[in-house]
Amino acid sequence: MTASTVKGFEPQILAFCCKYCAYAAGDLAGSMRLNYPANVKIIQVPCTGRVDMLHLLKAIEEGADGVYVAGCLEGECHFLEGNLKTRRKVAAVQKALAEIGIEPERVRMFNLSSAMGPRFAEIATEMTAAIRALGPSPIPRANLCAAVAIEEENRAIDAVEER
Repeated sequence: MTASTVKGFEPQILAFCCKYCAYAAGDLAGSMRLNYPANVKIIQVPCTGRVDMLHLLKAIEEGADGVYVAGCLEGECHFLEGNLKTRRKVAAVQKALAEIGIEPERVRMFNLSSAMGPRFAEIATEMTAAIRALGPSPIPRANLCAAVAIEEENRAIDAVEER
């Protein structure tokens, strides 16, 4: 399915951003009043090394059309090798997506420093354009609704158990 077959499609993109570099670059982009698409929802993480493969897969499963991880420059990770480990995790997720027939380009990894505000905005714009060209996630919306219903049910059960 391509975007040309889905009128008015606007991708929903989730970005896991390292607190020290990528998130700071996002702050800088905002301070510089640089524009980037509102489609990108940012989640701050202490280090990209904390992003698990399951986080990336769950985001796609729950309706994100694209997901990216943005961390420190290679060799500059505040936690030594977090971004290198996550690059391998992203590659594994891309491989898994390809094996089940989903475009691996829906999940990406980027590296930037805290001083790269313009690059942060550029990445958000590039990713939005790439996902827009791919079209909506091929995961059936019925599965997404079921996943959300199960998650809500699990939260309700947890709330009862905590009492």
